Parts: sequence; structure tokens; C-alpha cells
Amino acid sequence: MKKVVLTGDRPTGNLHLGHLVGSLQSRVELQHCYDQYVMIADVQALTDYFGNPQKVIDNVLEVVADYIAVGIDPQLTTIFIQSQIPAIPELTAYYMNLTSISRLERNPTVKNEIAQKNFGESVPVGFFCYPVSQVSDITAFKAELIPVGEDQLPMIELSNEIVRRFNRLYNTDCLKESKAYLSNVGRLVGIDGKAKASKSLNNAIFLSDSSKIIKEKVYSMFTDPGHTKVSDSGKVEGNVVFAYLDAFYEEKDEISSLKERYQRGGLGDMVLKALLNDVLQKKIQPIREKREALSKKYLLEICFEGTKKANSVAQNTLFEVKKAIGINYFDI
Repeated sequence: MKKVVLTGDRPTGNLHLGHLVGSLQSRVELQHCYDQYVMIADVQALTDYFGNPQKVIDNVLEVVADYIAVGIDPQLTTIFIQSQIPAIPELTAYYMNLTSISRLERNPTVKNEIAQKNFGESVPVGFFCYPVSQVSDITAFKAELIPVGEDQLPMIELSNEIVRRFNRLYNTDCLKESKAYLSNVGRLVGIDGKAKASKSLNNAIFLSDSSKIIKEKVYSMFTDPGHTKVSDSGKVEGNVVFAYLDAFYEEKDEISSLKERYQRGGLGDMVLKALLNDVLQKKIQPIREKREALSKKYLLEICFEGTKKANSVAQNTLFEVKKAIGINYFDI
């Protein structure tokens, strides 16, 4: 049997080029080698948007459209909606007994996010406990590989701790440990050069952007503020245009030549931006066109069928977990 891979996205907006290089392209490849599940993490998104659930609801099918448009095949990948899998919150309730508040507080990702969101002492319980819910996501499908960035390694560690404790406590092997599948692709910087490309910071080029918007964003990209004349020598490091050319332009030898010319002097920013615009237009146009051809009915069918399959798998895991604990009272 193929190993199971689990990954997903929070439906808080359309996906962008950062998602494409960071996860989507690898998912297209992984679906041919693994039994891949991709989760629309709407429950996790509600930990931030509990007061505005419509933002999450409106973006569920938008994210699915991005998946299909980049080549994720629903015949090879199970795409499902987290909130429609009742086994996940029930597993979370059991797993909460196997970890402590202090253990969750030590999670560096949670600590950083609490600081970023300025929760102070008013951290919502749902947000604080979402790492336990992530353990349920993983174990519900007995996923063995989890594509993550290095900042999510503590989540894998917590998951394996809970799995080991559960199996030892209830003398079972029904839960599987998982491993991180680390990408060798660095995070794509935002067009402002200040942070990673992000939906919330609105500093990204989205897969659904029109050709006009793409061009506007490319020509607004941060380069080298000291490079005011074509004859000036310019800096490549921190130059967003070169970062995007490195990520998307296939002529690597030409990129090296362009960098040398830019550093030496004699190459203007507008020439580079024109080249990058051409590259990104060719990259995004077929994705956008395929995306626009997808009907809401088709996207709902994909979600329904994928969620039905995912629900069956998760229910089987929940059955095994309840049997191991001994609370399968009516399974005679």
C-alpha cells in the first residue's frame, strides 16, 4: 500500500505564487507516488475568523479551484473539508487528555502566533488547542508524511508524542507516527520585500490575478533603492525581482548573466521587470484560464466525494481508538 500524505490550507483567501512554489507544485508530484489527502482547514481558520465566518465560507471553493487549476487531480488526491469530518473533533477531545497546558505553551509556533496576534492573557481556547486538533488531522488518516516548513516541526513532534503515549497507555498500535516532508524550496518573499508573500499582508501575486494586476504588481516590486540609474551597480541580494526570476525563470544561465550585469552596472530595473512580467504571465495565464472554466457545481462535487471518502477513513480510525480505550459500548 502507498504511504499516506496529509497536507492542506486554511481557506482565508485565494492562493498565490508563494503557495505554488512552497507546496502546490510538490502536491502535484506527490499525488502520483502517495495516497494523498488535502484538507481545507476551515475549522482551523475559524480560530482566527470566528467573528467573520463568511470569509472562511466564501474561500473554501476558491481554494479548491486553485488546487484543480494547478494540476491537483481529484482522481489521485482526496480533497476534503475539515469541518465535515466529525471524527476529528472527537479524536481531539481524547487527545487533550494526553497532553498538558505547559506542553502546548512551549510550542514555539503557538508562542509566536500568540505574540503576533496580541492575545496577551485572552488567548481563545480554540486557538490555544489547535495543535491538538492538528494531531487529530494527522492520525485520523494515519498519515506517515506531512509536508511542512521547519516552523511546523514542533507540530510533528507533538503528534508523535501523543501517538506514542496513546499506544503505550492503551496497549495498542492503532495510531501511526508521522515524519515531516521538508521542502527544499525557500519561502517566496512578498512583492514589497519586507516579509514572505502572504494573503493577509496583501503582498502576493495570486493565481487568480488578471494580466493587468500581475503587471502592476511586478512593476511595483522592490528592487535596490540605491540603483537609481541604469549605469549604477545594483544589489542582487534582497532584490525581489531576482528572487522571483530565481523561482520561475527556467533559463538559469541567463539569470546568472543578468545578475552579473546588474551588479556591474548597465542593466535597468525596467528591463528586469519586463522580463519577469513575461515569465509570470506565461506561468499564470493557463492556471487562471483553467480556474475560470471550473463551475461551482463541479467544485462542490469534488468536495462532496472527497469528504465522503475522508469521512469513512476517519471513522474507521475513531472506531479503533474508542475500541482501544474501551468505550465501544454498543459494538457487540
